[in-house]
Amino acid sequence: MLRYAIIFLVIALIAEAFGVSGVAGEAAWIAHVLLLIAVIFIIISFVSGRRGPPVA
Repeated sequence: MLRYAIIFLVIALIAEAFGVSGVAGEAAWIAHVLLLIAVIFIIISFVSGRRGPPVA
């Protein structure tokens, strides 16, 4: 998911360079949403990560 966020960010930068502000704005918004979702998933995986077997 982080990969797609970076891809949409690059699309936004290229679209902005060519002056297509509507496409750049939408791509930047999608990149922002995907980045937030990726960060939430990363935090959840750290909090509820797998633990090793109990030591007796």
